[in-house]
Amino acid sequence: MEEAVNTPRVGAAVRRRRRALDLTLAEVARRSGLSSPFLSQIENDRARPSMRSLQRIADALGTTAVRLLAASDETRTVDVVRVGDDSGLDREARVRPVVRGRHQLHALEFTGGHETDREFRHPNDELMYVADGSVEVEADGRTHRLGRGDTLLLSGGVRHRWRTTDPASRILVVAIGDHVKILES
Repeated sequence: MEEAVNTPRVGAAVRRRRRALDLTLAEVARRSGLSSPFLSQIENDRARPSMRSLQRIADALGTTAVRLLAASDETRTVDVVRVGDDSGLDREARVRPVVRGRHQLHALEFTGGHETDREFRHPNDELMYVADGSVEVEADGRTHRLGRGDTLLLSGGVRHRWRTTDPASRILVVAIGDHVKILES
């Protein structure tokens, strides 16, 4: 199988983050609940993690899956991301980055059913747009039900979790990068 051009490889980002924290593969395996051989395969781009596994790795490394994905590719000034481009994740993940590299914003497209048992809290703003289907978001003590064409803005610092309520959903999540510091006026 021929490899796609500009395929981001999350393995190098995982390895850089692990080494920056001075952790061994065994320590990350213990923290994430994944095996050392599997983590080694990911770091060497011989295996692709599911989004759930990538999030477990990110948690073990004190970061987010979005940050690892963003760090996995070079920043480009002009970059077209085609619908069929290889995201570097296993195809069952049903999530793909729609912006590659380290930029001021991150954007991910989620398709199909997604359950989130994890609560998120980002330092910067995040926008959720429902392209198809529906989603339920718990934020700031309230539940918000969104349908096709609806958007939800979450200010930085708001704790939230979300799940799709229609298996045919397609959700776009755009967030200001965690590395960008927003100045308060």
